[in-house]
Amino acid sequence: MAHVIDRDKWAKAPDRWPDHWQGELQCGTYGSKSCLIFNYLQEIGGGARLHMHPYCEIFIIRTGTGLFTVGDRQIEASAGQILIVPPNTPHKFTNIGPGPLETTDIHENGSFITDWLE
Repeated sequence: MAHVIDRDKWAKAPDRWPDHWQGELQCGTYGSKSCLIFNYLQEIGGGARLHMHPYCEIFIIRTGTGLFTVGDRQIEASAGQILIVPPNTPHKFTNIGPGPLETTDIHENGSFITDWLE
């Protein structure tokens, strides 16, 4: 069965950022083995603290530049790039500007499983 999911049902503050997607969607409810996170980080320094998952996470950088810590590596990724983080690998990211960082993150699991490390 196909599912059409309205943005207003899952998005964080769709009225506040009508031109930017912000929020998360656990797709297991709809028969998918994936979850989605849409980040729109206006402030330099904004991002996610160190954590890991027992599955891959794929970051699609749509606008801006982020500094990603993946294991013991520091990786700058910018609009037009895709970063794949392997399972059980500590990672975090911050917006290093200039301007907003916008990403679409794909979790290879139907529900979020996150081990926060900091």
